[in-house]
Amino acid sequence: MRFANFLLGAIAVLPTAVFGQLSGKVGPSTSVATKTAKKTCNVLNYGAKADKSTDLGPPLASAFAACKTGGTVVVPSGNYAMKTWVTFEGGKAWALQLDGVIYRTGTAGGNMLFIRNTNDFEMFSSNGKGAIQGNGYELHAQGSRSGARLLRVEKSQNFSVHDLILVDAPAFHLVFSTCTNGEAYNMAIRGGDWGGLDGVDIWGDNIWIHDIMVTNKDECVTVKSPSKNILIENIYCNWSGGCAMGSLGVDTAISKVHYKNIYTWKSNQMMMIKSNGGSGYVEDVTFENFIGHGNAYSLDIDQYWSSMSKLEGNGVQLSNMTFKNWKGGMANGAQRGPIKVACADSAPCTDIKITDLSMWTETGSKQIYSCRSGYGSGFCLKSGTGKSYAATTSTQTAAPTGHSAASMKDDLKTAFGTTVSIPIPTLPASYYPGVAPHSKIAGS
Repeated sequence: MRFANFLLGAIAVLPTAVFGQLSGKVGPSTSVATKTAKKTCNVLNYGAKADKSTDLGPPLASAFAACKTGGTVVVPSGNYAMKTWVTFEGGKAWALQLDGVIYRTGTAGGNMLFIRNTNDFEMFSSNGKGAIQGNGYELHAQGSRSGARLLRVEKSQNFSVHDLILVDAPAFHLVFSTCTNGEAYNMAIRGGDWGGLDGVDIWGDNIWIHDIMVTNKDECVTVKSPSKNILIENIYCNWSGGCAMGSLGVDTAISKVHYKNIYTWKSNQMMMIKSNGGSGYVEDVTFENFIGHGNAYSLDIDQYWSSMSKLEGNGVQLSNMTFKNWKGGMANGAQRGPIKVACADSAPCTDIKITDLSMWTETGSKQIYSCRSGYGSGFCLKSGTGKSYAATTSTQTAAPTGHSAASMKDDLKTAFGTTVSIPIPTLPASYYPGVAPHSKIAGS
Protein backbone atom coordinates (compact mmCIF):
# COMPACT_ATOMS: atom_id res chain seq x y z
CA MET A 1 0.00 0.00 0.00
CA ARG A 2 1.09 3.56 -0.60
CA PHE A 3 1.39 6.94 1.10
CA ALA A 4 1.66 10.45 -0.36
CA ASN A 5 5.08 11.77 0.60
CA PHE A 6 5.23 15.41 -0.43
CA LEU A 7 8.53 16.22 1.21
CA LEU A 8 10.37 13.90 -1.12
CA GLY A 9 8.07 14.25 -4.11
CA ALA A 10 8.04 10.50 -4.55
CA ILE A 11 6.26 7.41 -3.31
CA ALA A 12 7.40 5.67 -0.17
CA VAL A 13 5.89 3.30 2.33
CA LEU A 14 6.08 5.16 5.61
CA PRO A 15 5.39 3.98 9.15
CA THR A 16 4.15 7.39 10.32
CA ALA A 17 1.26 9.72 9.52
CA VAL A 18 0.49 10.62 5.94
CA PHE A 19 0.69 14.04 4.35
CA GLY A 20 -2.01 15.97 2.57
CA GLN A 21 -5.61 15.04 3.25
CA LEU A 22 -5.25 11.26 3.12
CA SER A 23 -6.10 9.45 6.33
CA GLY A 24 -4.05 6.29 5.75
CA LYS A 25 -2.61 3.90 3.22
CA VAL A 26 -4.01 3.57 -0.27
CA GLY A 27 -3.59 0.91 -2.92
CA PRO A 28 -3.50 -2.91 -2.94
CA SER A 29 -2.37 -4.83 0.12
CA THR A 30 -0.23 -7.28 -1.84
CA SER A 31 1.97 -6.79 -4.89
CA VAL A 32 1.26 -7.89 -8.43
CA ALA A 33 4.32 -10.14 -8.21
CA THR A 34 2.75 -11.97 -5.29
CA LYS A 35 -0.57 -12.33 -7.07
CA THR A 36 1.06 -13.48 -10.31
CA ALA A 37 3.22 -16.01 -8.49
CA LYS A 38 0.10 -17.59 -7.04
CA LYS A 39 -1.76 -17.89 -10.36
CA THR A 40 -1.92 -16.36 -13.83
CA CYS A 41 -5.08 -16.47 -15.93
CA ASN A 42 -4.33 -15.44 -19.52
CA VAL A 43 -7.52 -14.68 -21.46
CA LEU A 44 -6.05 -16.41 -24.53
CA ASN A 45 -6.38 -19.68 -22.63
CA TYR A 46 -10.10 -19.04 -22.13
CA GLY A 47 -11.09 -18.41 -25.74
CA ALA A 48 -9.97 -14.83 -26.34
CA LYS A 49 -8.40 -13.87 -29.65
CA ALA A 50 -6.53 -10.69 -30.48
CA ASP A 51 -8.31 -10.41 -33.81
CA LYS A 52 -10.45 -7.31 -33.08
CA SER A 53 -13.48 -9.48 -33.79
CA THR A 54 -13.95 -12.24 -31.19
CA ASP A 55 -15.88 -11.04 -28.14
CA LEU A 56 -13.49 -10.66 -25.21
CA GLY A 57 -16.33 -10.51 -22.65
CA PRO A 58 -16.90 -14.25 -21.97
CA PRO A 59 -13.17 -15.20 -21.89
CA LEU A 60 -12.44 -12.27 -19.57
CA ALA A 61 -15.23 -13.35 -17.23
CA SER A 62 -13.93 -16.93 -17.23
CA ALA A 63 -10.37 -15.81 -16.52
CA PHE A 64 -11.61 -13.74 -13.60
CA ALA A 65 -13.58 -16.66 -12.17
CA ALA A 66 -10.38 -18.69 -12.18
CA CYS A 67 -8.24 -15.99 -10.54
CA LYS A 68 -10.65 -14.06 -8.32
CA THR A 69 -9.46 -15.66 -5.11
CA GLY A 70 -5.85 -14.76 -5.80
CA GLY A 71 -3.97 -14.28 -9.06
CA THR A 72 -3.49 -12.05 -12.10
CA VAL A 73 -5.80 -11.93 -15.10
CA VAL A 74 -3.76 -11.04 -18.18
CA VAL A 75 -4.94 -9.46 -21.42
CA PRO A 76 -1.77 -9.58 -23.57
CA SER A 77 -0.76 -7.06 -26.21
CA GLY A 78 -3.03 -7.04 -29.24
CA ASN A 79 -6.39 -5.69 -30.37
CA TYR A 80 -9.57 -7.15 -28.82
CA ALA A 81 -13.25 -6.60 -29.50
CA MET A 82 -15.72 -6.41 -26.61
CA LYS A 83 -19.39 -6.97 -27.29
CA THR A 84 -20.61 -8.05 -23.84
CA TRP A 85 -19.73 -6.29 -20.61
CA VAL A 86 -18.07 -7.94 -17.60
CA THR A 87 -18.89 -7.47 -13.91
CA PHE A 88 -16.05 -8.54 -11.64
CA GLU A 89 -18.07 -9.26 -8.51
CA GLY A 90 -16.23 -9.93 -5.27
CA GLY A 91 -12.75 -11.29 -5.41
CA LYS A 92 -9.74 -10.68 -3.21
CA ALA A 93 -6.03 -10.32 -3.85
CA TRP A 94 -6.34 -10.28 -7.63
CA ALA A 95 -5.12 -8.07 -10.48
CA LEU A 96 -6.12 -7.27 -14.04
CA GLN A 97 -3.19 -6.64 -16.36
CA LEU A 98 -4.35 -4.96 -19.56
CA ASP A 99 -1.50 -4.70 -22.07
CA GLY A 100 -3.67 -4.79 -25.19
CA VAL A 101 -6.39 -2.51 -26.53
CA ILE A 102 -10.08 -3.28 -26.00
CA TYR A 103 -12.43 -1.89 -28.67
CA ARG A 104 -16.09 -1.51 -27.78
CA THR A 105 -18.35 -3.29 -30.25
CA GLY A 106 -21.41 -3.82 -28.04
CA THR A 107 -24.19 -1.26 -27.74
CA ALA A 108 -25.51 -1.82 -24.20
CA GLY A 109 -25.45 0.84 -21.51
CA GLY A 110 -24.07 0.20 -18.03
CA ASN A 111 -20.34 -0.42 -17.51
CA MET A 112 -17.97 -2.18 -19.88
CA LEU A 113 -15.70 -3.17 -17.00
CA PHE A 114 -17.39 -3.11 -13.58
CA ILE A 115 -15.31 -3.98 -10.51
CA ARG A 116 -17.51 -4.33 -7.42
CA ASN A 117 -17.16 -5.46 -3.81
CA THR A 118 -13.52 -6.38 -4.20
CA ASN A 119 -10.55 -6.06 -1.85
CA ASP A 120 -6.82 -5.86 -2.59
CA PHE A 121 -7.17 -5.23 -6.32
CA GLU A 122 -4.98 -3.68 -9.02
CA MET A 123 -5.76 -2.86 -12.64
CA PHE A 124 -2.82 -1.72 -14.71
CA SER A 125 -0.84 -1.89 -17.92
CA SER A 126 2.70 -3.18 -17.66
CA ASN A 127 3.73 -1.52 -20.93
CA GLY A 128 1.82 1.76 -20.62
CA LYS A 129 -0.11 0.95 -23.80
CA GLY A 130 -3.13 -0.81 -22.35
CA ALA A 131 -6.27 1.02 -23.41
CA ILE A 132 -10.03 0.89 -23.76
CA GLN A 133 -11.33 2.47 -26.97
CA GLY A 134 -14.98 3.23 -26.38
CA ASN A 135 -15.77 4.39 -29.94
CA GLY A 136 -18.30 6.75 -28.41
CA TYR A 137 -18.46 8.81 -31.59
CA GLU A 138 -20.62 6.10 -33.15
CA LEU A 139 -23.36 6.97 -30.64
CA HIS A 140 -22.57 10.65 -30.21
CA ALA A 141 -22.96 11.29 -33.92
CA GLN A 142 -26.58 10.16 -33.48
CA GLY A 143 -27.09 12.54 -30.55
CA SER A 144 -26.91 9.81 -27.88
CA ARG A 145 -24.96 9.73 -24.60
CA SER A 146 -26.82 6.70 -23.24
CA GLY A 147 -24.05 4.20 -23.90
CA ALA A 148 -21.68 2.53 -21.47
CA ARG A 149 -19.16 3.86 -19.01
CA LEU A 150 -15.71 2.43 -19.69
CA LEU A 151 -14.57 1.57 -16.15
CA ARG A 152 -16.39 1.70 -12.80
CA VAL A 153 -15.05 0.62 -9.42
CA GLU A 154 -17.72 0.40 -6.72
CA LYS A 155 -17.82 -0.50 -3.02
CA SER A 156 -14.23 -1.69 -3.15
CA GLN A 157 -11.20 -1.11 -0.95
CA ASN A 158 -7.41 -1.25 -1.05
CA PHE A 159 -6.99 -0.93 -4.81
CA SER A 160 -5.28 0.97 -7.59
CA VAL A 161 -5.87 1.70 -11.27
CA HIS A 162 -2.85 2.97 -13.18
CA ASP A 163 -0.86 3.33 -16.40
CA LEU A 164 -3.99 2.97 -18.54
CA ILE A 165 -5.53 4.95 -21.39
CA LEU A 166 -9.29 5.46 -21.66
CA VAL A 167 -10.63 6.89 -24.92
CA ASP A 168 -13.98 8.13 -26.25
CA ALA A 169 -16.42 6.73 -23.72
CA PRO A 170 -20.06 6.61 -24.83
CA ALA A 171 -20.79 8.05 -21.35
CA PHE A 172 -18.31 8.44 -18.45
CA HIS A 173 -14.71 7.26 -18.53
CA LEU A 174 -13.66 6.43 -14.93
CA VAL A 175 -15.86 6.27 -11.82
CA PHE A 176 -14.90 5.42 -8.24
CA SER A 177 -18.16 4.96 -6.34
CA THR A 178 -18.29 4.50 -2.55
CA CYS A 179 -14.70 3.27 -2.42
CA THR A 180 -12.07 3.28 0.32
CA ASN A 181 -8.26 3.38 0.23
CA GLY A 182 -8.11 3.67 -3.56
CA GLU A 183 -5.65 5.21 -5.98
CA ALA A 184 -5.60 6.16 -9.68
CA TYR A 185 -2.50 7.48 -11.43
CA ASN A 186 -0.46 7.65 -14.64
CA MET A 187 -3.45 7.79 -16.95
CA ALA A 188 -4.61 9.54 -20.11
CA ILE A 189 -8.33 10.05 -20.67
CA ARG A 190 -9.51 11.45 -23.98
CA GLY A 191 -13.18 12.08 -24.75
CA GLY A 192 -15.41 14.02 -27.11
CA ASP A 193 -16.11 17.74 -26.93
CA TRP A 194 -19.58 17.36 -25.43
CA GLY A 195 -21.10 17.61 -21.96
CA GLY A 196 -21.90 14.44 -20.06
CA LEU A 197 -18.67 12.64 -20.97
CA ASP A 198 -16.99 12.87 -17.56
CA GLY A 199 -13.31 12.13 -17.12
CA VAL A 200 -12.91 11.07 -13.46
CA ASP A 201 -15.79 11.06 -10.94
CA ILE A 202 -15.04 10.01 -7.38
CA TRP A 203 -16.82 9.67 -4.08
CA GLY A 204 -15.55 7.74 -1.11
CA ASP A 205 -13.00 7.87 1.70
CA ASN A 206 -9.20 8.04 1.56
CA ILE A 207 -8.71 8.26 -2.21
CA TRP A 208 -5.59 9.51 -4.01
CA ILE A 209 -5.97 10.67 -7.63
CA HIS A 210 -2.76 11.91 -9.28
CA ASP A 211 -0.85 12.26 -12.53
CA ILE A 212 -3.83 12.08 -14.88
CA MET A 213 -4.53 13.94 -18.14
CA VAL A 214 -8.14 14.50 -19.19
CA THR A 215 -9.55 15.79 -22.47
CA ASN A 216 -13.34 16.16 -22.81
CA LYS A 217 -15.98 18.85 -22.37
CA ASP A 218 -17.26 18.00 -18.92
CA GLU A 219 -15.76 16.94 -15.60
CA CYS A 220 -11.98 16.68 -15.54
CA VAL A 221 -11.55 15.31 -12.00
CA THR A 222 -14.63 15.82 -9.84
CA VAL A 223 -15.44 15.03 -6.22
CA LYS A 224 -19.02 14.12 -5.42
CA SER A 225 -20.85 13.45 -2.16
CA PRO A 226 -20.26 11.73 0.19
CA SER A 227 -16.48 12.11 0.29
CA LYS A 228 -13.72 12.75 2.78
CA ASN A 229 -9.94 12.46 2.87
CA ILE A 230 -9.47 12.97 -0.87
CA LEU A 231 -6.14 14.06 -2.37
CA ILE A 232 -6.02 15.13 -6.02
CA GLU A 233 -2.75 16.34 -7.51
CA ASN A 234 -0.76 16.66 -10.72
CA ILE A 235 -3.84 16.89 -12.92
CA TYR A 236 -3.69 18.04 -16.55
CA CYS A 237 -7.08 19.25 -17.79
CA ASN A 238 -6.14 19.49 -21.46
CA TRP A 239 -9.12 21.07 -23.24
CA SER A 240 -11.77 19.91 -20.80
CA GLY A 241 -14.72 20.99 -18.74
CA GLY A 242 -12.37 21.49 -15.80
CA CYS A 243 -12.31 20.25 -12.22
CA ALA A 244 -15.32 20.58 -9.95
CA MET A 245 -17.20 19.59 -6.85
CA GLY A 246 -20.79 18.59 -7.45
CA SER A 247 -23.39 18.91 -8.55
CA LEU A 248 -24.08 19.20 -4.82
CA GLY A 249 -27.49 18.06 -3.65
CA VAL A 250 -29.48 17.35 -0.52
CA ASP A 251 -27.49 16.16 2.54
CA THR A 252 -24.13 16.85 0.91
CA ALA A 253 -21.21 15.63 3.02
CA ILE A 254 -17.74 16.53 1.69
CA SER A 255 -14.72 17.29 3.86
CA LYS A 256 -10.91 17.18 3.92
CA VAL A 257 -10.29 17.47 0.19
CA HIS A 258 -7.02 18.76 -1.24
CA TYR A 259 -6.53 19.73 -4.89
CA LYS A 260 -2.87 20.45 -5.63
CA ASN A 261 -0.88 21.12 -8.84
CA ILE A 262 -3.78 21.50 -11.27
CA TYR A 263 -3.03 22.67 -14.81
CA THR A 264 -6.02 23.68 -16.93
CA TRP A 265 -5.97 24.59 -20.62
CA LYS A 266 -8.93 25.72 -22.78
CA SER A 267 -11.57 24.50 -20.34
CA ASN A 268 -14.88 25.69 -18.94
CA GLN A 269 -13.26 26.47 -15.59
CA MET A 270 -10.22 25.79 -13.47
CA MET A 271 -12.33 24.85 -10.46
CA MET A 272 -16.09 25.01 -9.96
CA ILE A 273 -18.22 24.28 -6.91
CA LYS A 274 -21.75 23.92 -8.26
CA SER A 275 -25.15 23.62 -6.66
CA ASN A 276 -28.64 25.09 -6.65
CA GLY A 277 -30.44 24.75 -3.33
CA GLY A 278 -29.75 21.53 -1.46
CA SER A 279 -28.33 21.07 2.03
CA GLY A 280 -25.39 19.68 3.96
CA TYR A 281 -21.80 20.88 3.91
CA VAL A 282 -18.46 21.18 2.13
CA GLU A 283 -15.69 22.01 4.60
CA ASP A 284 -11.94 21.86 5.20
CA VAL A 285 -10.80 21.94 1.58
CA THR A 286 -7.75 23.42 -0.14
CA PHE A 287 -7.10 24.33 -3.77
CA GLU A 288 -3.46 25.21 -4.33
CA ASN A 289 -0.96 25.60 -7.16
CA PHE A 290 -3.44 26.11 -10.00
CA ILE A 291 -2.23 27.23 -13.43
CA GLY A 292 -4.70 28.24 -16.11
CA HIS A 293 -4.55 29.38 -19.73
CA GLY A 294 -7.40 30.11 -22.13
CA ASN A 295 -10.20 29.04 -19.78
CA ALA A 296 -13.63 30.60 -19.48
CA TYR A 297 -13.99 30.69 -15.68
CA SER A 298 -11.18 30.37 -13.17
CA LEU A 299 -12.32 30.21 -9.53
CA ASP A 300 -16.07 29.68 -9.81
CA ILE A 301 -18.32 29.08 -6.81
CA ASP A 302 -21.86 29.01 -8.18
CA GLN A 303 -24.65 28.07 -5.79
CA TYR A 304 -27.25 29.20 -8.30
CA TRP A 305 -26.06 26.96 -11.09
CA SER A 306 -28.68 27.20 -13.81
CA SER A 307 -27.81 23.86 -15.41
CA MET A 308 -29.47 21.99 -12.52
CA SER A 309 -32.99 22.35 -11.17
CA LYS A 310 -33.29 24.02 -7.79
CA LEU A 311 -33.43 21.49 -4.96
CA GLU A 312 -35.16 21.62 -1.59
CA GLY A 313 -33.05 23.23 1.12
CA ASN A 314 -31.38 26.51 2.02
CA GLY A 315 -28.19 25.68 0.21
CA VAL A 316 -25.05 23.67 0.89
CA GLN A 317 -22.92 25.30 3.61
CA LEU A 318 -19.40 26.03 2.33
CA SER A 319 -16.77 26.73 5.01
CA ASN A 320 -13.04 26.68 5.68
CA MET A 321 -12.00 26.75 2.03
CA THR A 322 -8.55 27.94 0.96
CA PHE A 323 -7.52 28.99 -2.54
CA LYS A 324 -3.82 29.80 -2.86
CA ASN A 325 -1.15 30.25 -5.52
CA TRP A 326 -3.27 30.55 -8.68
CA LYS A 327 -1.44 31.89 -11.77
CA GLY A 328 -1.96 32.36 -15.49
CA GLY A 329 -4.82 33.87 -17.43
CA MET A 330 -8.40 33.53 -18.56
CA ALA A 331 -9.95 33.95 -22.00
CA ASN A 332 -11.86 37.18 -21.26
CA GLY A 333 -11.67 38.65 -17.78
CA ALA A 334 -14.30 41.30 -18.46
CA GLN A 335 -16.89 38.64 -19.27
CA ARG A 336 -15.77 35.99 -16.77
CA GLY A 337 -13.31 37.26 -14.24
CA PRO A 338 -10.78 35.23 -12.26
CA ILE A 339 -12.99 35.15 -9.16
CA LYS A 340 -16.71 34.46 -8.99
CA VAL A 341 -18.05 33.63 -5.54
CA ALA A 342 -21.84 33.30 -5.60
CA CYS A 343 -22.85 31.74 -2.28
CA ALA A 344 -26.35 30.74 -1.20
CA ASP A 345 -28.18 33.68 0.40
CA SER A 346 -29.80 31.37 2.94
CA ALA A 347 -26.46 29.70 3.78
CA PRO A 348 -23.65 32.25 3.24
CA CYS A 349 -20.13 30.90 2.76
CA THR A 350 -17.82 31.35 5.74
CA ASP A 351 -14.05 31.36 6.20
CA ILE A 352 -13.21 31.46 2.48
CA LYS A 353 -9.55 32.44 2.05
CA ILE A 354 -8.12 33.58 -1.30
CA THR A 355 -4.39 34.28 -1.22
CA ASP A 356 -1.66 34.72 -3.82
CA LEU A 357 -4.07 34.66 -6.75
CA SER A 358 -2.46 36.54 -9.64
CA MET A 359 -4.21 36.11 -12.99
CA TRP A 360 -4.80 38.36 -15.96
CA THR A 361 -7.15 38.49 -18.91
CA GLU A 362 -5.92 37.23 -22.27
CA THR A 363 -8.41 39.50 -24.09
CA GLY A 364 -8.79 43.21 -23.48
CA SER A 365 -7.35 45.20 -20.59
CA LYS A 366 -9.67 44.72 -17.65
CA GLN A 367 -11.19 42.00 -15.50
CA ILE A 368 -13.86 41.75 -12.83
CA TYR A 369 -14.19 40.15 -9.43
CA SER A 370 -17.63 39.21 -8.13
CA CYS A 371 -18.77 38.10 -4.66
CA ARG A 372 -22.20 37.37 -3.22
CA SER A 373 -22.98 36.26 0.34
CA GLY A 374 -19.37 35.15 0.83
CA TYR A 375 -17.29 35.83 3.95
CA GLY A 376 -13.59 35.40 4.56
CA SER A 377 -10.49 37.16 3.28
CA GLY A 378 -9.21 38.25 -0.11
CA PHE A 379 -10.49 40.33 -3.02
CA CYS A 380 -14.25 41.02 -2.86
CA LEU A 381 -15.09 38.77 0.10
CA LYS A 382 -16.48 40.43 3.21
CA SER A 383 -14.73 39.87 6.52
CA GLY A 384 -16.22 38.05 9.46
CA THR A 385 -19.63 36.42 9.17
CA GLY A 386 -23.06 37.79 8.55
CA LYS A 387 -26.22 37.84 6.53
CA SER A 388 -26.63 37.51 2.81
CA TYR A 389 -25.63 40.37 0.54
CA ALA A 390 -26.16 41.16 -3.12
CA ALA A 391 -23.40 40.54 -5.61
CA THR A 392 -20.65 43.14 -5.49
CA THR A 393 -18.12 43.59 -8.28
CA SER A 394 -14.81 45.34 -8.69
CA THR A 395 -12.81 46.00 -11.83
CA GLN A 396 -9.07 45.68 -12.29
CA THR A 397 -7.44 47.55 -15.17
CA ALA A 398 -3.75 46.74 -14.69
CA ALA A 399 -2.14 43.34 -14.90
CA PRO A 400 -1.09 42.03 -11.48
CA THR A 401 2.52 41.16 -10.85
CA GLY A 402 3.51 37.53 -11.01
CA HIS A 403 0.65 36.34 -13.19
CA SER A 404 2.82 34.68 -15.84
CA ALA A 405 2.84 30.89 -15.67
CA ALA A 406 4.36 27.99 -17.57
CA SER A 407 2.55 26.06 -20.29
CA MET A 408 2.57 22.36 -21.13
CA LYS A 409 4.00 21.12 -24.41
CA ASP A 410 1.08 18.73 -24.96
CA ASP A 411 -1.59 21.46 -24.93
CA LEU A 412 -4.07 20.55 -27.66
CA LYS A 413 -4.54 22.89 -30.60
CA THR A 414 -8.17 21.89 -31.05
CA ALA A 415 -10.82 19.79 -29.34
CA PHE A 416 -11.88 16.32 -30.45
CA GLY A 417 -15.30 16.24 -32.03
CA THR A 418 -18.15 13.79 -31.58
CA THR A 419 -18.54 12.35 -35.07
CA VAL A 420 -15.14 10.82 -35.86
CA SER A 421 -12.88 8.38 -34.07
CA ILE A 422 -10.63 9.82 -31.37
CA PRO A 423 -7.05 8.51 -31.58
CA ILE A 424 -5.48 6.67 -28.67
CA PRO A 425 -2.78 8.90 -27.13
CA THR A 426 0.41 7.96 -25.33
CA LEU A 427 0.88 8.67 -21.64
CA PRO A 428 2.48 12.10 -21.15
CA ALA A 429 5.82 12.43 -19.38
CA SER A 430 4.45 15.08 -16.98
CA TYR A 431 1.05 16.27 -15.79
CA TYR A 432 2.01 19.64 -14.26
CA PRO A 433 4.76 22.06 -15.33
CA GLY A 434 8.13 21.10 -13.88
CA VAL A 435 6.75 18.24 -11.76
CA ALA A 436 7.61 14.60 -12.40
CA PRO A 437 4.95 11.94 -11.79
CA HIS A 438 5.05 10.30 -8.37
CA SER A 439 5.63 6.91 -9.99
CA LYS A 440 7.54 6.02 -13.13
CA ILE A 441 5.32 5.78 -16.21
CA ALA A 442 5.01 2.16 -17.32
CA GLY A 443 7.01 1.47 -20.47
CA SER A 444 9.06 4.67 -20.18
